[in-house]
Amino acid sequence: MLLGDSRSFHLERYLKELKKQNCEVLFLSLESGHVPHVLLKSMGPFKFLHYYLSVSELREKIKEFAPDLIDAHYVSGYGHLAARALKQSAIPLVVQMWGSDIFIVPKKSWLHKRKVELALSMCEVAIGDSAYLVNKACKIARPKQTANIQFGIEERFLKLHKQSYELQKPLRVIVPRPHEPVYNNSFILYSLAQLLKDKLIRISFPNFGSRLEDFKRELAKLGCSNVELYDKKEREEFLSFMSEHDVYLSAAKSDSSPVSLIEAMALGLIPIAADIPGVREWLSNENGFLYGQDDKSGLNEILLNICSAQNYYEKIRNSNLLKVKERAMFEINVAERINIMKRLAAKIAT
Repeated sequence: MLLGDSRSFHLERYLKELKKQNCEVLFLSLESGHVPHVLLKSMGPFKFLHYYLSVSELREKIKEFAPDLIDAHYVSGYGHLAARALKQSAIPLVVQMWGSDIFIVPKKSWLHKRKVELALSMCEVAIGDSAYLVNKACKIARPKQTANIQFGIEERFLKLHKQSYELQKPLRVIVPRPHEPVYNNSFILYSLAQLLKDKLIRISFPNFGSRLEDFKRELAKLGCSNVELYDKKEREEFLSFMSEHDVYLSAAKSDSSPVSLIEAMALGLIPIAADIPGVREWLSNENGFLYGQDDKSGLNEILLNICSAQNYYEKIRNSNLLKVKERAMFEINVAERINIMKRLAAKIAT
């Protein structure tokens, strides 16, 4: 049984791969997303109470489906819901931790932290996509077991890796994170405004996110014309679009191992990111560029140097592709998760 947000494209591809690898899956969600799922009833006007009020319904679904285990994504929400529903049950719980679960949610209040603690302490295995995330989680509550497994890129998309590393003029830069406070897209805009005005670079930003209208106002105020806002795309279309760029850029204030960074490395883009712990497991100044958080001049200098250098960074791009092939092939990553689930199910069966 899979629990999570049915609006998540990460869960959509995860569900497809589970089924492709011969898992029988019932996907339950409190959100009305486009991914096929069973919709749990949202009871009451307060969203934070929906998880509490869905416990009895989830228990009924568990009884009907009789799963070998429950795989809950997002510790603070669905992990907590599953932990409450499985009290006095022998069915094992696996939780998939996301960065916000561990880095942001526990700091909101003692109640939020308690929800995370309960899910982590009751699960059999807590899975994170970076050692940094796993270690942080263990400081909140210690699960019985942990695993560090990536959420990588599908093998079929490696065909989109750049055929030519020649840099375009203006340099094409993609910022693939939505307009949310944690992703700090406005910082990028203000830092690189002069390079945009001088038409040395062209940046593609998403046309979605809770701060989109604020971002548009800031863009109009600066008068930068070399900016594209792209709409949401189907996965292959998006990765093909990403591959048309020279540079991947992130200013995230908090992150685990970003899937978008792994994708960019697989496609042959030059990666640039704010220097935060989760990112460092994939990126250093040996295979890309790190800059200090909120260091406008540092970020500006990196882009200016790339624009002016007679260097296509072939070594960096080739080594990044090899790194992804070794650690972040999606099919293998899902198979690793399934092996954990099989072991847990077999243990309960005996």
